[in-house]
Amino acid sequence: MIQHPSRRTVVSALLSATATAALPIKVRAQEAYPTRPINFIVASVAGGILDTIGRIVARGLEKMGQPVVVENIAGAGSTLGTAAAVRAKADGYTVCMVATSHAINPSVYAKLPYDTKRDLQPISHAVNLINVLGVGASVPAKTLQEFIDLAKKKPGELTFGSAGNGQSNHLSGELFSTAAGIRMIHVPYKGSAAALVDVIGGNVNSMFVDVLSAVPYIESGKMRALAVSGNARQPALPNVPTFAEAGLPNFNANSWLGIVTKAGTPPEIVAKLGAAAAAVMQDPAVRARLIAMGVQPVGSTPEEFTKFLDAEIDRYAAAVKAAGITPQ
Repeated sequence: MIQHPSRRTVVSALLSATATAALPIKVRAQEAYPTRPINFIVASVAGGILDTIGRIVARGLEKMGQPVVVENIAGAGSTLGTAAAVRAKADGYTVCMVATSHAINPSVYAKLPYDTKRDLQPISHAVNLINVLGVGASVPAKTLQEFIDLAKKKPGELTFGSAGNGQSNHLSGELFSTAAGIRMIHVPYKGSAAALVDVIGGNVNSMFVDVLSAVPYIESGKMRALAVSGNARQPALPNVPTFAEAGLPNFNANSWLGIVTKAGTPPEIVAKLGAAAAAVMQDPAVRARLIAMGVQPVGSTPEEFTKFLDAEIDRYAAAVKAAGITPQ
């Protein structure tokens, strides 16, 4: 008599076989990443410094073996682009280049479409953007100390422009005022370019602006550079002292760019993306190009960038509170 296996035995055997067969497939898929193009969201308009550096990083990531397609999603202090990354699958095929505003937004927006710490996985701290405190040619101060002295003589009269309320150069101005013991009036604009035009035109006294944008106006004499952020003088502005050299050793006016992806992305993919991004920043040709732009290449592990982001979120939360900014 032929003994037929029971239904339970057949089902058990099939499940076991399926599980055994699926395991190597999963491992092979993880080891093969990436197997298709990666979407690289840049949370800004095309042509800006964030976009320029984002494209440099994107081209470098192609060394992993797949095309990297840049998609510009600007608006709402970079939150629209970041939100798009959060809506994507947690599979490493969508990454996002974010700026300092990523750490500021939790303090200036009453309700974000995502939780900055919970919903996003840091990949790498890409670069620091070196900023300069520039004043219009009509401002009589020739040095940082002279500008501070002038502000103390005229409390609440000198002005500084920014890309808008809660933007990084707004908070740099507030932090500078606190560090220098002065009081200035903030004048927000819709973007740094508009603010820069008014500084050059003499309608606003000063602003913090990235070196790349400032150099042409400094060289033409339309704007005067008082100090640069960072730990060293910049090749493009060798005669301009750092804030430490100019008398404010603990003042930090750097801004930065970094890469994030959706939380829940497999750790091995996060590690591979982090290593690839850091490698881009170590490439001699890339480093030379960035340094010439007034940009400091960093490159970091996901763990290092996570720690850095947490500290920046706390630092800017304190600055927002000190500036009396009400979340909108």
